[in-house]
Amino acid sequence: MFHHFSLHKISDTEKIGFDPADYSKFKFGDLKITEDFGSLMATHFLKEHRELLLDHTDIVFLPSPSNYIPTASYYLSQKFKREVNKFLHVNHKKALLESKIHRYKTYSEDYGNLNFEERLNLISSDTYHIDTKFLTNRLCIFLDDIKITGSHELIIRKILHQNNIEGEFIFVYFAELTNPKITPVFENYLNYYYVKGNKEVIELLNKADTQVNTRTIKFILNEKNPINSLILEVSKPTLERITDYAIGNNYHLMNEYKVNLNKIIKHINYGN
Repeated sequence: MFHHFSLHKISDTEKIGFDPADYSKFKFGDLKITEDFGSLMATHFLKEHRELLLDHTDIVFLPSPSNYIPTASYYLSQKFKREVNKFLHVNHKKALLESKIHRYKTYSEDYGNLNFEERLNLISSDTYHIDTKFLTNRLCIFLDDIKITGSHELIIRKILHQNNIEGEFIFVYFAELTNPKITPVFENYLNYYYVKGNKEVIELLNKADTQVNTRTIKFILNEKNPINSLILEVSKPTLERITDYAIGNNYHLMNEYKVNLNKIIKHINYGN
């Protein structure tokens, strides 16, 4: 059985229900906004689905697909999870179990610029892995930040169907585009509403509580991005974390990212 929850349902781009500047900062790692979003999601989710949670003993929580680098959605999911666990504690229920949707292929295309067919073609060539036995006969919560075309959800549903996984499944989103007349490119309008370039990225990276994530690293490493000034204005520990994440995600093997990654590594090692 499938269930669904989204905090904000967008049918009119002029009335989205949240600050697009905050959303853009969230996508590039602003911790306070991430925590605010996650807390608000949990509060409304629990009002709507408290009985569903209380009816189950074992509940599996799955953030959006990722490889080595955490996504903005992952950080959002961790705040959501903590708030739901508080509810389960008060009601003498077991805490959420956590599993992962492993993603083994990466791409440099900006997902927010693609239409439904392009998105589906891109992620259909991806390699996903879910521990199907762990999910069987349990309530599973799949969380992501936004649903634009539903292509990711479609892939997950397909995996569940192909593996004959029995159970209850709920897809949870911060926001959902509900008007099919709105172009999917609207996602990038939100992603880059505040963050226009390196100036805003540097500002966020230099905040003590910013969480480095996939979007930030791909933005920095893009071969079209001149990063000489960014390298000089961001701390060495942050650059080292970016390098570690990039190599862990095999970005050093992608032509689009090699040049800027090597610039960062050279600066870390030699200071120029």
